[in-house]
Order: sequence, then structure tokens, then C-alpha cells
Amino acid sequence: MKLIEIKDKYTETEFLQLPYFIYQNDKNWIPHLKKDIRKVFSTENKAYEKDGCIRYILQEGSKTIGRIAAFINSKTSNSEEFKTGGIGFFECIDDQKAADILLDKAMEWLKGKGVQVVDGPINLGERDQFWGCLVENFEAKSSYGIAYNPPYYQKLLEAYGFQNYFEQYCFRRDMRQTPNPIFQRAYDNVLKDPDYTVKDVRDHSIEQIAKDFVTVYNGAWKGSYRDFKEMTYETGLKLVGSMKPVMDKKIIYFTYHKEKPVGFAVSLPELNELFQYVNGDLNLWGKIKFMYHKTFNPPKTMVGIVFGVVKEYQKKGIEGVMFTWGHHNIIPQGQYTSFVQNWVGDFNPKMLKITERLGSKHYRTLITYRYMVDKNVPFERHPEVNVN
Repeated sequence: MKLIEIKDKYTETEFLQLPYFIYQNDKNWIPHLKKDIRKVFSTENKAYEKDGCIRYILQEGSKTIGRIAAFINSKTSNSEEFKTGGIGFFECIDDQKAADILLDKAMEWLKGKGVQVVDGPINLGERDQFWGCLVENFEAKSSYGIAYNPPYYQKLLEAYGFQNYFEQYCFRRDMRQTPNPIFQRAYDNVLKDPDYTVKDVRDHSIEQIAKDFVTVYNGAWKGSYRDFKEMTYETGLKLVGSMKPVMDKKIIYFTYHKEKPVGFAVSLPELNELFQYVNGDLNLWGKIKFMYHKTFNPPKTMVGIVFGVVKEYQKKGIEGVMFTWGHHNIIPQGQYTSFVQNWVGDFNPKMLKITERLGSKHYRTLITYRYMVDKNVPFERHPEVNVN
């Protein structure tokens, strides 16, 4: 077996094509768009730094049988007491020796950069995509951007020495299900006050959506996480702009108090219900198929991307208002019948409790692992937070 660093078009192609070999007999696997994977390892990704990332493929003879990326996110690597690195985009045949070769090389490179603990499999960037190792429920089709892998990856990682840093729970609910009476009462009570309004963003420009999004995002999570960085308007505008091609403005909505945004619920159509037809390539033919199915066979599932309430407005019933408004205003449109929430960490009991009250069913579990490069550093699970 030999390791080859990704440095040219051939090795890049092998890196991107390996999953098609690994999942060739898996009917539930839907390829990620290749352009989205490329973007992670380019200057389009703000977390990407050429000297802070390395990728390898593993070959046996002329056949590629594994791949891995190792990286340091300079914006978060020093947010804890110990310097933290990451590994991700790990794919491998069911062979511990092959997995160990890939992981050993990644750890060697990270240790050389002064890293003491390594999280994985994770993304070089935000937690909303390519994060974690699937360990429960391989019977449903993969959801776009959410990690999907063979069951044996858990064995390969744990045998190497990775430990359960936190669990990620995905939830699903029937959109037609009657809201919990607790939420309905909150909806009725809060909206008696004419200073409160809820509306979707059909009449909003991308700039206005970004402005309101940033206000709620910073107001909801500032000070809640060790590595939290306030979002700038420029970053928010870029984020919202990136969603524009697939955005359905009817399923993105805000709660306002005296015209100030105090809560948001941002969902997107389940893109894999469209991307399943393009085989990972959004080229001209892929775009034609995408647009055809988007027009004539639109997604029936909406995916919750982010939900939050500004701190001063938490415990005032705004959560109930948001959930109930969605039920009363989205269901009558007739398109969406299922809601998927990806994902809630086991370190966030408050959000887990809200999700349980919503009537959502836990249907899938992933794990974010941690490996102690420096054996003198004690392993501790992710600290608990209480935010929504």
C-alpha cells in the first residue's frame, strides 16, 4: 500500500471518485456534489489555508482504496485549552491496516503542527456539513451535507483510538402532525401583543435577509460557545447568497418585536431529493435534470438548517410561536409533508427538550470523535451548553 499526497489533477480526481467505489452497492448513498467538496479545499472556504491542510489517497497497486484530509482551522484551533486539529473526508475499504495507514499519516502531520487533540471526521469550516460518523440508521437515504458512511467506519475509528466526544441526533416529523398544545398556547399568548409579528421572507431582499439573520444569530449564540465568533454582515450576506439558488423563501421566516428580528427558522428543501438525479456532477446536463425535477417533482421534505431566538427573548414563548406559525402557514401550501432536523448535539439538552416537545422522532445518530495525540491531555466529553 502506498500513500500519495493530493497535488495534481489525477490525485484530485481519485480523491473525488473513491466514494463511488466504496458505495457502489449502497442504494441509500447519494453523492455529494463534487464542486462542494472542491470548494472546501480552496480559497472560497474562509477556513482553508494552504499550509494548514493536507490530503492523501491510499492505493493498493493502481487502485485507490482510501482517502483522508487533515487540517487546522486557525480560527478555532486555539479556542480550547489544548491545540485542536481535525481529520475529515475519510473513506476507506473495510481493512484496519489501510485505515491505520491513513490515520497514522494524518496524525503525524498534525503532531508536526503542534496539535494535541484531533476531532473527526469533521469539516474544515462550519458544523452544518460533512460532520460526524454515522453510527445508527443506515436504512434511510442520506440527507444533503450530512455525513453518511458504511457501518464499519465506527469500528475502524474506535479501534484506532478515537473516543466519543459528542453524539449528534437527527430528527424527523410528519409536517401534518398537530402542534403540541404547549406551543399552540404560546403562539396564542404571544401574538396577542401587536408588537410581535411573524413573517416569511418572500418580500425580503437577500440583503435584508442577511441583515436580520446576522442580528438573530449573534443575539442567540454570543457567549454560548467557547469558539463562538460573531458573524459579520459581509459573512451573512455571503452565506445567504450561497443559499439563493436553492432557497424557498416560503420556509424561511422571522419573528419580530417592534420590527426588530428576535427569532428565526431557516429551512431549505431536501436537496438530495433533487441531487439524487445528478450523480454528483452539476454540469450542464446535471443542471437540466436538477431544474426539471425542481419544477415537476419538487422535494417533499424540508430540512431545518438553523433555528434560534435572541437571548433576551428566550423563555418568552417565541420558540412555540415559531414552530406553530410554521405549521399553520407552510402545511396549507401543500408541498412539504416531512421535516428533518439536522442535527442537535447531546451537549445541548435545552434544544433536545424543545425538539422532543415538538413531536419529532430521533431517527439517526452520528458521533464526532476525539483522538488524544498528546497522551498527557485528559479526555473529556464536549461541555454542556443550553442554547436554542
